[in-house]
Order: sequence, then C-alpha cells, then structure tokens
Amino acid sequence: ASAVNASYAIRPGDLVQITVWKEEEMDRELLVLPDGTVDFPLVGSLPIGGLTPAKAQDVIKAKLKDMIPAASVTVVVREPRGNSVSVLGQVTRPGDIIMTRSLSVMQALSQAGGLTTYADDNDIVILRKVDGKEVSIPFDYSDVSAGQQLETNIALEPGDVIVVPSASLFSL
Repeated sequence: ASAVNASYAIRPGDLVQITVWKEEEMDRELLVLPDGTVDFPLVGSLPIGGLTPAKAQDVIKAKLKDMIPAASVTVVVREPRGNSVSVLGQVTRPGDIIMTRSLSVMQALSQAGGLTTYADDNDIVILRKVDGKEVSIPFDYSDVSAGQQLETNIALEPGDVIVVPSASLFSL
C-alpha cells in the first residue's frame, strides 16, 4: 500500500489531511480545490494538485520554515474523491465511481450495477480528455463479455465518462 501511496498524485476533489507535529492547532482536513490548491494556516494558498503526498509535505515544510523551523509535516490522502469516473445512461446505478484501485470498463459497469434491459451494448463509448481534447473510445460490451476484443476493456483514467446509450426500439 505504501508503494501505491508514494506514487499517487493528489487530484482536485481529494480530501487530504495535513498535520504539523506538535502544532495541533494547524492540523486540517482540506478539500483540494478545482485549481489544485488548498488554503493552509500561515502560508495561504498552496498548489499541491499533481504532487505526491511526500512532495506536498516538502512544499508545506518549505513554506513554514521561517515560522516553524524544522517542522515535521505529514500529508495523507483521506479520500481520493478526485480519482473518479462517471457512468451514465442505461446502467442500474448511474453516477460517479471513486477509483480506489485501477478499474477496467467492465469493472466500472459492474460497480454501476450492470446494463439495463434498454441498453445498447454495442455502442458504449468512453469519453476521455487527451491533450486537452475530448476523444471517444468505442466499447462493445457484447464482444468483451463473450471473450472477444478483450483489448478494448481498457483501464480507466480519472475523469473518464462511460456513456451507455439506449437501444433503438425500431430497426430500419
């Protein structure tokens, strides 16, 4: 678990706990804002989005050094709320899924309760931002569930949106 925590990059929406040893009045649980910052006593706004908890500790320690020399700072991600994907459309439980581990498309659909009877399982798409542009990645549920095209059961990234459309009632 510590190897995972060491490489985890703090994201907007995450809930972090910051403690300064022997300075209990400074201990805070803070929500990382959309711009990747948190407001911390004595130093104000700190950019910690994209940093590992260890790097965030170093940033805070450096900002505090004039007021609290040799401060011992700890940063812990309490809830990785910013590490989520969204599932919408024809699934039993649409909404956000917080990824506490790596998730594939099939695993996310399972966590969303599976497809409804009205789902078009051949036209599912994953929307993802790549280099600032939205891309659409096709996913054929029926192929993957039959053991075919397994390479399309990709690992999801934070911010991905899985769209499960409704099947057409009428075929032309």
